[in-house]
Amino acid sequence: MSVVLLERRGPVAIVTINRPKALNALSPEVMVRLGEVIAEVEADRSLRVMILTGAGGKAFVAGADIAEMRGFDILAAERFAEEGQRVLSRMEGLSIPTIAAVSGFALGGGCELAMACDIVLAGPRARFGQPEVKLGVIPGFGGTQRLVRRVGQARALDLVLTGRMVGADEAVSMGIASRKVGEDVLAEALAVADEIRSAGGVAVSFAKRAVQDHADGDLKAGLAAERHLFALCFASEEQAEGMSAFLEKRPAAFAGAPDQG
Repeated sequence: MSVVLLERRGPVAIVTINRPKALNALSPEVMVRLGEVIAEVEADRSLRVMILTGAGGKAFVAGADIAEMRGFDILAAERFAEEGQRVLSRMEGLSIPTIAAVSGFALGGGCELAMACDIVLAGPRARFGQPEVKLGVIPGFGGTQRLVRRVGQARALDLVLTGRMVGADEAVSMGIASRKVGEDVLAEALAVADEIRSAGGVAVSFAKRAVQDHADGDLKAGLAAERHLFALCFASEEQAEGMSAFLEKRPAAFAGAPDQG
């Protein structure tokens, strides 16, 4: 059985970290396979949304595989961190939206993996944290960087320096998670995917690009990029369909949208 599964439900890709006995810990094998799966998703132009989750229900991803990491030397540790950062950055850079469906533990590499997604849905039992200092190391897959960008320096240092865990409510209030959802987190993620699919695919891709590319940059440059992408929307068939549907008081018929039927 593969350590990372890819299921296609129409235009939605469901990617599952599949090591439930190890609480879906991120081993080097998992990171290589996850990179391959993300490349498959990237190449499939029929896909509109990707959902990332963990098998077994107890954990989204409980962290990196400590048993394998324990014997790393400096070079092996740097290679592992480099591969993790590369895979997470590639996932973050997908043109389609990504949703993390978090049930149970999202710790260490699991928290970093969730934060590389566009939308993070936290089930009632979700627990987030960067506990690496308790193991004598620091986050290596981007946690010190993405966490600051999500929650600010003071809150990021609180979590990184203490290694404490936060539940779903606090994760939402801090900005780690987008929203708290019900127990069936995957079903909730599929519902969000349907919401996204009901919009224009080009517009969704451009909106993601505008936010991501300039979230931490110069406002003037960001506004210029937004203006350009806004204008490019008017070269798409989706703009004509979306505005016509609004004026005609009917649902827009975008390609890949859920059946309105």
